[in-house]
Amino acid sequence: MSGKQWVYTQQTNLIVFNFASYYRIIMAYRNQQQFIDALERAGELLRIKSYVDPKLEMAEITDRISKQPDGGKALLFENTGYAFPVLMNAYGSEKRMCMTLGVGHLDDIAKEIETLFKLLIKPKENIVDKLKLLPKLNQFASWMPKVKSGKGECQEVIMESADITKLPVITCWPKDGGPFVTLPVIHTKDPNSGIRNVGMYRMQVFGPRLTGMHWHRHKVSARHFSEYKKLNKRMPVAVALGGDPVYAYSATAPLPENVDEYMLAGFLRKKKVDLVRCLTQPEIEVPADADFIIEGYVDPGDELIWEGPFGDHTGYYSLPDWYPRFHITCITHKKNAVYPATIVGIPPQEDAWLGKATERIFLAPIKMTMVPEILDMDMPVEGVFHNLVIAKIQKEYAGQGQKVMNAMWGAGQMMFNKILVVVSGELNTINNYERLAQTVFKNLNPSTDIYFSQGPMDVLDHSCSKLGFGGKMCIDGTNKYDEETDSAYESGLNSSLVSENSIRNRFPEIKAINSSLLQKDIPCLIVSVKKNRKGHIKELHEKLCRLSETSSLKMILYVEHTVDAHDLPIALWRFCNNLDPKRDYILSKNENINGSGKYNACIGFDGTIKTREFDNFERDWPNIIVSDAETIRSIDSKWSGLEIGSFISSPSLKFRDQLYGEEAAVQSS
Repeated sequence: MSGKQWVYTQQTNLIVFNFASYYRIIMAYRNQQQFIDALERAGELLRIKSYVDPKLEMAEITDRISKQPDGGKALLFENTGYAFPVLMNAYGSEKRMCMTLGVGHLDDIAKEIETLFKLLIKPKENIVDKLKLLPKLNQFASWMPKVKSGKGECQEVIMESADITKLPVITCWPKDGGPFVTLPVIHTKDPNSGIRNVGMYRMQVFGPRLTGMHWHRHKVSARHFSEYKKLNKRMPVAVALGGDPVYAYSATAPLPENVDEYMLAGFLRKKKVDLVRCLTQPEIEVPADADFIIEGYVDPGDELIWEGPFGDHTGYYSLPDWYPRFHITCITHKKNAVYPATIVGIPPQEDAWLGKATERIFLAPIKMTMVPEILDMDMPVEGVFHNLVIAKIQKEYAGQGQKVMNAMWGAGQMMFNKILVVVSGELNTINNYERLAQTVFKNLNPSTDIYFSQGPMDVLDHSCSKLGFGGKMCIDGTNKYDEETDSAYESGLNSSLVSENSIRNRFPEIKAINSSLLQKDIPCLIVSVKKNRKGHIKELHEKLCRLSETSSLKMILYVEHTVDAHDLPIALWRFCNNLDPKRDYILSKNENINGSGKYNACIGFDGTIKTREFDNFERDWPNIIVSDAETIRSIDSKWSGLEIGSFISSPSLKFRDQLYGEEAAVQSS
């Protein structure tokens, strides 16, 4: 293919063209139904014709499917007990995310953005250079959303009496506060500037015309609400469900404030988003092709409503709190509408693929505007987005790792990052985690190369002693210049094998030790321990570090005794969630080793549950998310009739013995 050559395929509406020496596949779906048809043609959709209850059962089936290799398939529940089918797990694989965004590979979008940045910032030395820019500026204009007159497809049917309980809103998990709208594309406007914001915040259903509006204090919509409070005016809000699947992704994207999410959607689909005005909240415009529109308002004069708990993307229940009330004034929908939903919980889930798309798409803007030395970035699934981020940089001077640390923690939603690992360019890829860990530990002095700070944290982070504020750390695993090294540190100790039985005999509170990493030249242990007193982990760590067989260790990760230390992904997920790095680290230094006058160091991190009794932790500690026994039995009995393949047991069974507190007693009974 040479030049600007077009190929059009009527069946799939795919357009393929050559752009900046690589191929980009464009899919501007007319609506959600066309996306469903495309999924089915691609073998990415399972239709479930048997009745499945939106309360708990749909979530249980989706949890089983989404944890299959490559995210399983999208699910269309056709018999819901309501007038509308339910689509779930639509974004739950790399292939389906690429279909959503119209690309062959997620990195294609980053390459295109980088090309655009370079084109815009390149010096324009003459009139010819300026003229070359005009076609691209015309393209920018073609991506801007447009408000159409009249009604849209989303307004084909006006519900006679607005009643959200007529929609198949799912209840995800047994301890949830109720049914939640989980894929709402929520539209608000700044009352002063009129600038639109499109975000995604869960909505708990409290009645036919009432939901919660779960926007956190850091969110743009929350700031809009603050402005309406000052004006003592009702705040118009509209919620879109369905339509082109790129809308839901754009609503989750970490865009700078005042950048229209529908411009991002237009860029991704290479076609502007057509908007129409709401019927009862005409200040707000919504996508014309959406499946459902829920219109309403939030009144600053209302009392807040007690919302939650909710099984969240961390794999834990987010605790209930006070949030604004959303009053519904109108519900419209297209004919033959399909209700979209998702579940979040113990990873991996569908949201991991949305996060992976963000990781790839926003690599180029971070590189071009804030961290020019960054080469790659990765957010492992076990870190549930903010908890763990790996950044690879082109290192050229001492202290550059810390420079990157400060830049990234000051970059938009990256301010919520808890653990940042910085590596240098000698690694070909950061996705080979074994090789990554080997390189990081080779370059690491635990006493000088781990940096601690405090700052804003995700309000869903239950490990923080104070809501939304806690510790974070950066592990500088880059190759070191002389200025960054400590000549008194001895890093050349020989690796030694750790005898699990020997250590457990001396420390009966230790229930398991994963020493498998030592055999891979990664000097790190994972230890499952049952705490029974204040200061227990600190005391245990110092004793372990004095043993001759642990002299080569650089790090020990402590997890709860119920966690299988040998299940590395699950142990890391539990560890990252339960850790406040600044509060929960213990550095042990062994001075004058081998009579050399040098020292070695081993750092420990307490990733166990925190309690009032043993840790002076005053906040409530949430539980991990598992299905209840009744729902598991129900789906087990229905499975063969679902006709969706071989039986898959419930992922929740693996975690029943890891529950905490009151719920553990209930589940065990």
